[in-house]
Amino acid sequence: MSKKLKWILAIAIGLLLALFAYAAAGPYLAVNGIRNLVASNRYDELWRFVDFDRLRGDLRPQVQERIARGIIGRVSPGQADKAVGELTAMVAKPAVDAMVSPQGISTLLTGSALARQMAGKVEPDGKARAADPLKDAQTRFESPSLFTATVSNAEGKPVVFEFHRDGLSWKLAGLRLPE
Repeated sequence: MSKKLKWILAIAIGLLLALFAYAAAGPYLAVNGIRNLVASNRYDELWRFVDFDRLRGDLRPQVQERIARGIIGRVSPGQADKAVGELTAMVAKPAVDAMVSPQGISTLLTGSALARQMAGKVEPDGKARAADPLKDAQTRFESPSLFTATVSNAEGKPVVFEFHRDGLSWKLAGLRLPE
């Protein structure tokens, strides 16, 4: 093999390794990007790391199912299932839309400043300390195009943030609520 061909092959392998490293680091870059945008109150730029439409679609059935379980547990078995389904859809849509918005995502990830102040989590200057629930998340690749970050909620139950790959970029596109 000629020296020129060896150099071309080495460069091609190097580029492939760099591309693979970038793809593997992608979800971590997305998590860090979300963290930085929320910390700097630039919620209008979250679209770069969050697929809001897909996240709404993923979250809506989970919220509807929980609402339906709550309603069915409180009504008699003879009442119409269709009415329960329509009611859950009507109640869940605005709730999911509020949760899956730039402000809702930031509140989910950092909590409210009022809650932090009431809990006594403030800096020496009196400002509420920013929470970072993804800081100690258990992360893993579930497939080449699905990365998860699992954190515990206040009750200790797991909440799973799903990042999906779209080409070389990764976005938060799913959320598994605890039971």
